[in-house]
Amino acid sequence: MSDYYVHRLKVSMPLATAEKLANEALAVGHEAGLLPLTVAVLDAGGVLVVLKREDGSGILRGDIAIGKAWGALGMGISSRTIRDRLRERPAFQSALAAASDGRFIPVPGGVLVLDDQNDVIGAIGISGDASDKDEYAAVTAIQRSNLKPHPEQPADNWRDAGL
Repeated sequence: MSDYYVHRLKVSMPLATAEKLANEALAVGHEAGLLPLTVAVLDAGGVLVVLKREDGSGILRGDIAIGKAWGALGMGISSRTIRDRLRERPAFQSALAAASDGRFIPVPGGVLVLDDQNDVIGAIGISGDASDKDEYAAVTAIQRSNLKPHPEQPADNWRDAGL
């Protein structure tokens, strides 16, 4: 076999899947009357596959969305779970922020995407509204795409979350 041809890399998050997830998340946001959202979809290695920023969504929202998804992938749990576990551990939270060069955003809105074998294939991070509302859009988009989210359900009181 010749070394002339480049071998294709196996991907965990195909572009078509990432685009579907992002589009579903934006649709969920519209249906729920959320503020303009920015959606980042990362593969299992933390590489950005799709970033969509709605008109009116602030310019920092992309970095926040990526940081929520990146933190979830880095710890193997949702960003809501990270927030809850680290609430009483500010020194460790600061250490994680330093170790990640500031990419770690430990608030709801970073949701792991699992396949039918419960393997993580990537994560969605959303920013634009209250964090619990961002998470609602991510969880619902993943469910509508016939994949599994972690967490499995958004926070019970997501509708009441305020900025």
